[in-house]
Amino acid sequence: MATATVAALVTLAVPSCSAASEEAPAAAPTPGNSTPARAATPGAADPTPDPTRTYPMSTAPSTIPAVREHVPARGPGWKPATSGRVIVGADDAAALTDEAKLLAGELGMGFAEAQEADPGDVRLSLDDAASEAPESYTLTVKDGRASVTARDEAGVFYGTRTLKQAVKAAGSAPEGTVRDAPARAQRGLNLDIARKNFTPDWIEDRLREMGDLKLNQLGLHFSDDQAFRIQSDSHPEIVSTPHLTKAEVRRITTLAASLHITVVPEIDSPGHLGAVLRAHPDLQLRDVQGKAVKGAVDISNPAAAKLIDELLREYLPLFPGGAWHLGADEYQALVVRDPQASFPQLAAAARERYGPTARVQDLATGWLNDRADVVRPSGKALKAWNDGFFSDGVAKAAADLQVEYWTGKELGARPPLEYLREGRKVVNLNDEYLYYVLGQPNQFTYPTGRRIYEEWTPLVLRGTTPVPARYGPQILGARLAVWSDLANAQTQAQVAQGIRTPLAALSQKVWDDRQPARSWAEFKALSDRL
Repeated sequence: MATATVAALVTLAVPSCSAASEEAPAAAPTPGNSTPARAATPGAADPTPDPTRTYPMSTAPSTIPAVREHVPARGPGWKPATSGRVIVGADDAAALTDEAKLLAGELGMGFAEAQEADPGDVRLSLDDAASEAPESYTLTVKDGRASVTARDEAGVFYGTRTLKQAVKAAGSAPEGTVRDAPARAQRGLNLDIARKNFTPDWIEDRLREMGDLKLNQLGLHFSDDQAFRIQSDSHPEIVSTPHLTKAEVRRITTLAASLHITVVPEIDSPGHLGAVLRAHPDLQLRDVQGKAVKGAVDISNPAAAKLIDELLREYLPLFPGGAWHLGADEYQALVVRDPQASFPQLAAAARERYGPTARVQDLATGWLNDRADVVRPSGKALKAWNDGFFSDGVAKAAADLQVEYWTGKELGARPPLEYLREGRKVVNLNDEYLYYVLGQPNQFTYPTGRRIYEEWTPLVLRGTTPVPARYGPQILGARLAVWSDLANAQTQAQVAQGIRTPLAALSQKVWDDRQPARSWAEFKALSDRL
């Protein structure tokens, strides 16, 4: 039995984070200091072996992201058979039938509502006594049966993803117990559908891919200078062709919800509104010489705020998820050396609203806060890009706005520590590692899965240097971002292939931000197999 004396046992640092909640973990593990995967030698504490002792000690299932803890055992494991069933009890049927039917279809099994599992069955159940960590789950393989238990539906779903991947990788799930939970609450993909039209089927395929990787957020940037890509009833004049109909959006959000993914819409303002301005040129920002400023609305004009607020109110019910992105980046009035001199009408409006020392940046902060006030009654978490937050102003951005940190390259850009020291919650979209910009303009290069896997962690918010680990609980998570700057540089199929491995690497690093146990070559081979 000497060959069976080593098993993978990963120490679980149970985080307190949630797919449903957009807040930071209440007691997240300290990234960088956690114990990596290590071997445990079976001994007196081993599970009771099969009397015949014909099975070696099991090893952890091969999955992406890797499970955080596996308690090994001796036994044959579990594999699907056409005679087996995925079952849920009567008390859990309303909540878990969708998860059960999905898994049954994927594994070629039957589905039943039943209390007791027979040999060959998989049982899904909710348990109020399970780990309190949101999205956590326990997967147990024993006596020819498999069971997934969790406190919430997302946790059960993620347990089914582990079971599915284990079977895909090795033909069966190993004997023993998996206890698993994510390190970060927000994990996902950001997609620019404004500058490149992506079909509903393509978006749905990405959602299914994300679900298998235990990712839980899809950002949809659907308004920009080039196009406005979702049907509007309040302002049909701004909508581009082609675009998503509201029926298609509902289909996307329904699928996303079934995969426990939140769709986060973004109407970027007060910049990036060129498509809107083509239909409403009277709202265009102009400088002191009367020159139109690309994509920017005049935020001193109440009609501009009225139009954007009408769009926000129209789309709020279309996106039932728990977050909303307000944009606020790259407002061109604030990228010039002297905004007050270049845009005297904005400077005057700022002084009128905030007093004699107010500047244009204060008027932009007021715009952001006003849009937040429109969305806030919906209960959605509020997000804005980091270059929409300003220091040393009279007006302050609302405290509940999450900072989506993407760059330190913009004029006047502030380093991440300034936001963290203010106590703000931050989401990582570091353009050094996580920006997939079509055509690679402006010195962008396509991100690689290897670089994300080997170099990046959620603490690396800007450039390549991590912030101190003590700020870890304020970093809510991360998304890989596809930006369609040169829309025709790649086809939809090329984009899907190009982001596949980077997305898998991201999923590993936001699920467990400790040093991965697998080498890059091992991870890449597993990714290709799965």
